[in-house]
Amino acid sequence: MGERFVVVPVGGGGVVPGDGEPSDSVVADPAPCTGGSDGREAAQEAGEDSVFEPQDPDAVVPILEYNREPNKYGDGVPKENSPFINNTDNDKGNSYDGTNMALFEEEMDSNPMVSSLLNKLANYTNLTQGAQEHEEADEDEGPKKKAVKSPQMGTFMGVYLPCLQNILGVILFLRLTWIVGTAGILESLAIVGLCCSCTMLTAISMSAIATNGVVPAGGSYYMISRSLGPEFGGAVGLCFYLGTTFAGSMYILGTIEILLTYIVPKAAIFVPEKKEDAVDALLNNMRVYGTCCLALMAVVVFVGVKYVNKLALVFLACVVLSILAIYAGVIKTIFEPPDFPVCMLGNRTLQNEQFDKCLKTEMIDNITVTTDLWKLFCSGPELNATCNEYFNNNNLTLVQGIPGLRSGVISDNMWSEYGPLATKVENRNMLSVGGSDPSQDLNLPYVVNDITTFFTLLVGIYFPSVTGIMAGSNRSGDLRDAQKSIPIGTILAITTTSIIYITCVVLFGACIEGVLLRDKFGDSVKRNLVIGTLSWPSPWVIVIGSFFSCCGAGLQSLTGAPRLLQAIARDGIVPFLQVFGHGKANGEPTWALLLTAGICEIGILIASLDSVAPILSMFFLMCYLFVNLACALQTLLRTPNWRPRFKYYHWALSFLGMSLCLALMFISSWYYAIVAMAIAGCIYKYIEYRGAEKEWGDGIRGLSLNAARYALIRLEEAPPHTKNWRPQLLVLLNLDSDQAVKHPRLLTFTSQLKAGKGLTIVGNVLEGTYLTKDAEAKRAEQNIKCAMSAERTKGFCHVVISSNLRDGVSHLIQSAGLGGMKHNTVLMAWPGTWKQSNDEQSWRNFIETVRETTSAHQALLVAKNVDSFPTNQDRLGEGTIDVWWVVHDGGMLMLLPFLLRQHKVWRKCKMRIFTVAQMDDNSIQMKKDLQTFLYHLRLDAEVEVVEMHDNDISAFTYEKTLVMEQRSQMLKQMQLSRTEREREIQSITDESRNSIRRKNQDAGQSSGLSRQSSPTEDTQEDEAQLIHDRNTASHAAINDKTETTPERVHMTWTKEKLFTERHRNRECNDNVAVRDLFNMKPEWESLNQLNVRRMHTAIKLNEVVVNRSQGAHLVLLNMPGPPKNRGGDENYMEFLEVLLEGLNRVLLVRGGGREVITIYS
Repeated sequence: MGERFVVVPVGGGGVVPGDGEPSDSVVADPAPCTGGSDGREAAQEAGEDSVFEPQDPDAVVPILEYNREPNKYGDGVPKENSPFINNTDNDKGNSYDGTNMALFEEEMDSNPMVSSLLNKLANYTNLTQGAQEHEEADEDEGPKKKAVKSPQMGTFMGVYLPCLQNILGVILFLRLTWIVGTAGILESLAIVGLCCSCTMLTAISMSAIATNGVVPAGGSYYMISRSLGPEFGGAVGLCFYLGTTFAGSMYILGTIEILLTYIVPKAAIFVPEKKEDAVDALLNNMRVYGTCCLALMAVVVFVGVKYVNKLALVFLACVVLSILAIYAGVIKTIFEPPDFPVCMLGNRTLQNEQFDKCLKTEMIDNITVTTDLWKLFCSGPELNATCNEYFNNNNLTLVQGIPGLRSGVISDNMWSEYGPLATKVENRNMLSVGGSDPSQDLNLPYVVNDITTFFTLLVGIYFPSVTGIMAGSNRSGDLRDAQKSIPIGTILAITTTSIIYITCVVLFGACIEGVLLRDKFGDSVKRNLVIGTLSWPSPWVIVIGSFFSCCGAGLQSLTGAPRLLQAIARDGIVPFLQVFGHGKANGEPTWALLLTAGICEIGILIASLDSVAPILSMFFLMCYLFVNLACALQTLLRTPNWRPRFKYYHWALSFLGMSLCLALMFISSWYYAIVAMAIAGCIYKYIEYRGAEKEWGDGIRGLSLNAARYALIRLEEAPPHTKNWRPQLLVLLNLDSDQAVKHPRLLTFTSQLKAGKGLTIVGNVLEGTYLTKDAEAKRAEQNIKCAMSAERTKGFCHVVISSNLRDGVSHLIQSAGLGGMKHNTVLMAWPGTWKQSNDEQSWRNFIETVRETTSAHQALLVAKNVDSFPTNQDRLGEGTIDVWWVVHDGGMLMLLPFLLRQHKVWRKCKMRIFTVAQMDDNSIQMKKDLQTFLYHLRLDAEVEVVEMHDNDISAFTYEKTLVMEQRSQMLKQMQLSRTEREREIQSITDESRNSIRRKNQDAGQSSGLSRQSSPTEDTQEDEAQLIHDRNTASHAAINDKTETTPERVHMTWTKEKLFTERHRNRECNDNVAVRDLFNMKPEWESLNQLNVRRMHTAIKLNEVVVNRSQGAHLVLLNMPGPPKNRGGDENYMEFLEVLLEGLNRVLLVRGGGREVITIYS
């Protein structure tokens, strides 16, 4: 932070001068990097006029007043708001004037006093941006807004009743009796026990999460996303949204089913002409009326959401009254069972909608006449008409549909009665004689199964009746004490509803005849709602109550789902959903409501309540699964922030709940489960690939950290085996003055070499100090990350600030990585402008990097002309990757082309390996051995052995050697003609000889080409010039001869030639050989013959490589090591420059001193 100390005059009584009094001060110079303002400007900013000079020492006493400014050092970077308070702009202006805490005065801006913190916490409110607040915002038209009331809802009104209303609903009224009759009491209790246990375990986990801090608007989505991270949060949040949306479809379908089946059946648009068409006609009616109902509800939600909220209690009252009517009816059956007879033909149940009397014939005025039932089974009303065989063989029986609690019917309803589609509902305890043609039974008024029934189907249909447990957590902002109310209210609501469901299962089985229980739509009791026949005082209590209950639940689903989608969209984790974060001026999610209505219409077009229920079961189960997972993870990881006030949880219970959710998903519908998981997986990967980066301190990140720590500790135990070795790269990037990446193709090559595998650390060094370069380092890091993203390079970025570039690179090589995840290879670009650079540090730093990687036993890759390397969009055609294997480097040269060819850019390239045979080698045998070696390595490559015999060192080699010391003079000589060159040589030779003699007499020292700098610098320059000129003349004289005698490269060495070469080497030393070859004068003896031989190798090897590999897509070449004597560093750069001359894409490779490839499995 920039700091300014202002001298303020204070009177003897400690009073600061008022506004009208002149006030002077002394202002210190500002911090050097706070904007460049001088002392006068700072004084003007502080409101001071001139330097204060007290006239009367007793009048005032100067004190230092501390003033703070944001600066560029790092404190000025905007940070997130406090995790538990919302800072406001007004808070920033508050200053601290006390003296008791002066020691902490500098921290007051970022670290407030405890008293002010507690005051903000005490006044903190977290009202959800729900429908009620939006409607109130619409009504506030005056300049004064209504004061937001502090939350006053308790456990009963805020959590218990909303959960009760959401849990109890359409399945209880329309399907529970059918489930009991089909599955039997025992299996029905198993279904209820499974589902209620799942929700209870989920509620325990949810209570732990909800009491671990404040849960803002978003409820369950907020809890999951902040506990499991944005990827899981977005995926599960969208699944929860889809579940809520399909729940709206289910409630609307339930509403229409009640309306068309039990209230106004004559309102049906599609009327079946035949019985087999009844199901299709019902579905079409559901589609038409459901679409109309959805449109009406969407308009209601869009226009007047506050009425939906105000009617919530009315809808809840309907549910409670309906349940009370059921229990009242059960009690009444003990004394006076209701009269709902069921007509049975043999043991088959008949639909009594088309007849009133369960008789074949009846006596009217002593005349036997046929009934309406006769006409349904016979060809006519006559007594002699042809009738159905089963109708003739069996008698009609009236069975009481509600025999009562004391009837003992519970024993008959204990076991399941599953059956396929169109199976007749029968009472197996009754007699049945003969049979009939099943094809003729289709048009007869039998009660049949409309779907194939089995246990797992009933689980999927029943599960939506236990959802809705998160209604309390969604209202956390409206609660007086959310951390107390949410666990108590939710668990009590689940307990209450579980008791209701269990007692209903037992009481339904004990009071209602089995055939009536299995009659889904009440066809055997004149289309009465089956559960309504049990209620008291009238079946209409249940019908009306369930109708309004379904209406209210549908409206609340259409109200809650768009807000959930809006919360996800505003989080910004799913980019394509951002449009749904907008809405009306008051925040109403208009676009989200439209999408919700569209998805809801899909469920309505399915039209079958039994088909929609398993769909939303999948989405809710997945949501509950991840709630349990979040709690288990947080508990096992022991995150410091995991301190829930609800203590009655355990990770084992969470895992049990998670396992139960997963099992229920596949029990209900395995294919729906796979689809739901695929949807969640796709959303997860999309958010991971395209979504905005969020850091919420989630459990998945904590799990990743623990897993990473465990893996790093395991990796630290032993070095990697050769079979597991792969290049873990440290990429050294250069940045320009604007902190932009100079060679982005280096990152491209990295991604092609790594293909997303292994470790990649991209490093850069900034010169300076951390305090002054902090902002630049962050900008550089951001630019590097952007470049990595653009080039699809997966890895880490590490920017180091050091006093000099050399030390920074050294620190990177030494300290980059952690534990076993450290780099073993350094990748850098060839310093192409080292000759043109005035600063010799540019190439000295490069050589020092080579030395340090060698010392650290790390491999080194140097890419020349890296900007010409292919991009990720290129596809190289037929071509080669040429490997020049001169010395063994542990197999790096073999491994790198194989790794490159795994990438689609290099996939079509072929690999060629060239090796150089020495004089003693048998090149034919070498080729065979190399091919065998490659075969064992499982590498496909062409092999060529190149023999390079020891040719005489040419004058051109001497010229290149001398150029290393005198490049500028060489350029001058190259511009002269041959005659001028000879004349120039003679003049420089005479002058140089005189200078050498004079200096030798005075200093008594000899000079060489490669010696270090000394006081006789002029002598060295003259001698070097002399050597250079003589060499130039010699080269010009024999230039034609050398050009007309090309080098001969033999594939084999003859025995005679071998002995000849050895004999010549024994007889002649290097100096004599050079003098004999060029007829040199004694001055050439001072030339460093080691440099000459090295230059000779570079030139000859370059000629061979260019001749063989100039058209290759990439050339990999052994990189020679730098000289041990640092005085020859510049010569080393010249050697490499000559070696790489004429080649486009080159990768110099220097091994790390260990084997990296093996023939073993």
